[in-house]
Amino acid sequence: MALSQKLEFRQSQSLVMTPQLMQAIKLLQLSNLDLVAYVDAELERNPLLEREETDPSRPETPAEAFDARSPEPLSGPSGLADGEFDGTLPGSEMSLSGGGGDEGDVIGPAPLEAALSASPASVAAEIDTDPGDLYADDSGSEALDPSRLVGDSWSTVGRGGGEDLGLDGFAAQGISLREHLEEQVALAFADPVRRLVARDLIDAVDEAGYLRTDLESVAERLGIPLAIIEETLEILQGFDPPGVFARDLGECLALQLKERNRLDPAMKALVDNLPLVARRDFAALRRSCGVDDEDIADMVRELRSLDPKPGLAFGESSVQAIVPDVVVQGSSGGGWLVELNSDTLPRVLVNQSYYSRVVRTTKPGEERAYLSECLQTANWLVKSLDQRAKTILKVASEIVRQQDAFLAHGVAHLRPLNLRTVAEAIGMHESTVSRVTANKYMATTRGIFELKYFFTSSIAASDGGDAHSAEAVRHRIRALIDAEPADAVLSDDAIVQTLKDAGIDIARRTVAKYRESMRIPSSVQRRREKMAAQRGR
Repeated sequence: MALSQKLEFRQSQSLVMTPQLMQAIKLLQLSNLDLVAYVDAELERNPLLEREETDPSRPETPAEAFDARSPEPLSGPSGLADGEFDGTLPGSEMSLSGGGGDEGDVIGPAPLEAALSASPASVAAEIDTDPGDLYADDSGSEALDPSRLVGDSWSTVGRGGGEDLGLDGFAAQGISLREHLEEQVALAFADPVRRLVARDLIDAVDEAGYLRTDLESVAERLGIPLAIIEETLEILQGFDPPGVFARDLGECLALQLKERNRLDPAMKALVDNLPLVARRDFAALRRSCGVDDEDIADMVRELRSLDPKPGLAFGESSVQAIVPDVVVQGSSGGGWLVELNSDTLPRVLVNQSYYSRVVRTTKPGEERAYLSECLQTANWLVKSLDQRAKTILKVASEIVRQQDAFLAHGVAHLRPLNLRTVAEAIGMHESTVSRVTANKYMATTRGIFELKYFFTSSIAASDGGDAHSAEAVRHRIRALIDAEPADAVLSDDAIVQTLKDAGIDIARRTVAKYRESMRIPSSVQRRREKMAAQRGR
């Protein structure tokens, strides 16, 4: 075979993951706290980025961050056409009609932004996401610049994110368990040797208050007799909180009972038989403790009032409250008003005037290239934040539309829902919806829920009707068990039959799995507990 050279043209697509696209994907799945931290880091690094200070004397409306338009009303079974946004994205709020069939009004929608269409379409293969999910092209309409400042050359995105600090920002740092114990060591021990042993044992206490070390190894490491280690531990076990320095659960409960002066022989026998307490075997407990039914019920009730993890009352830092990303409220027209929580949206400005002044006095070279890179990064961050906010609102609005019955009537009416249903309804990729719902919360009239809470598996209906949500079935199982009398405790088979009579086709093992996930004991254990409680009365 002869070898020859020739020229050939081929057209192919290559996979390119640009830094800007990676940044947009990262921002999409960040929680509100992580987003604020990320933006703060960018503000420190990029001289062209500034945080916009809001005027506290001027009240703002939820839709101020977006350009208000007046589109045609969308109609459908819930007030909006199923899965259709008519080529537009909502602004900072959306009014969804309830189940009454009235048409809802969309306030402040805007065309899809075309400024972020530079990424190759082949990138979707690697990130499992359609490029249009993040940067949709709508070349037929004017690109949205939702918060361009009139009369200035700065652009901004989002609302809030300023230096507003609530009372939580000034909360005192909570004392840690270690600090609390060391304060007591200084008062309990005068001997330097015992203080050394006490501080060594404090180092071996975990966050729950349990001692996680072997006394023999401590004595060998410190070169101190084991008797001194044991005597020191006995004193430490009298420290506050009661139950600290215990080596197992039984010792922790015994220390708390001893502090209450309730560790009599019968209670000691009860603590020594915790496996029987867990199985609710009250007959065996009565034999072990030598008491009657009424006494054993009181003893078990007192045992449950103790704290199995006393060290958790102390912490290194204060508990961070959940800040919802989306707020859902009832509207005057009987529907639902969905809006972004402005407190979770950083307000970022790109100082283009400063860039214009500096670049005129900068010679071509590395400095000008650095300024150009900073400007490009700043503009991309602004657009990514804008697109992130609109994508979250779009997904949340569809979730509200799908779960309208839950918002109106409660968890028993929660519909089965998966990511694909929402993705197909709003024209996005399934993985994009998954990223949007990660670490995001929605405040509703029924409480604050993670967005993923609304996605539940479906259980078929026995009569061939609509499927039931797994969460709604769990709620019904708990309601049946809570209502059962002591003399007619429902077995898993009885629960299955009751649910089938209600039109829910469910297997017995599924009922057992749901019951165990809710930490509900078996019918035998519940019968023992209810009968003991009745005798105690």
